[in-house]
Amino acid sequence: MSKITNCMLVGVGGQGILLASSMISNAAMACGMDIKNNEVHGMAQRGGSVAAQIRFGEEVYSPLVKKGKADFLIALEVIEALRYADFLSPQGKALVSTQRIIPTTVSAGPFEYPDDPEELVRRRFSDPVLCPCMDIAAGLGEPRASNIVMTGLLSRYLPFPEQIWIDLLKKQIKPEYLAVNIEAFVAGRHFHEPVLE
Repeated sequence: MSKITNCMLVGVGGQGILLASSMISNAAMACGMDIKNNEVHGMAQRGGSVAAQIRFGEEVYSPLVKKGKADFLIALEVIEALRYADFLSPQGKALVSTQRIIPTTVSAGPFEYPDDPEELVRRRFSDPVLCPCMDIAAGLGEPRASNIVMTGLLSRYLPFPEQIWIDLLKKQIKPEYLAVNIEAFVAGRHFHEPVLE
C-alpha cells in the first residue's frame, strides 16, 4: 500500500454513502492516519448519482482523488462502477455491488440499462470483486445495510483491525439496528465470490 490510499466511493442517493464514507474515514483516523475527504457530490436525493472521495496516509494535503489514481473504486450500484471507472488506477481494486437501480434518465428517457452490467464490469476492470451486497443484507433482514456489507468487504483490503470497525458501528448505528449491521459487516468481510465456470 502506498503512503496515501485513495478511495472513490460511488452509488446513488439513498444508498448510505455518507455512512460508509464516515466509517472509512473514522477507521483511518482511529489508526492515527491523516485523512481528507470531500462532501458527497452529485444529486444526493434518492436516485441521483453520488460520489465521495477519501484519502488517508501519513500526511494528506488534498481531499481530491485524480482520475487514474484511486487505489479502490467502491461501487454500491453496478453501473455507477462503470460511470467512475476512469478514477481507478491500473493497479487498483474495483469492489462492486451487483445491485441495480434504474436511474430516471432510463425510466423517463431514451437511455437503456444494460442487460448484463456485471459482464461489462468484468470486461472493464482487472479482477473486480462483484458482491451481492443487497441480497446479503436482505437475507439478514435489513436490506438498508447493503452499504455496511460493502464496507465489510473493503475492510479486508485495508490495514485496520476488525475491532476498530465494530467499535465504529457501535458509535454510529442506533442500538436497535446494531446487531444486524455487525452481521452485515462480518458477512461482507468474509464474502468470497463464487468461481465462474
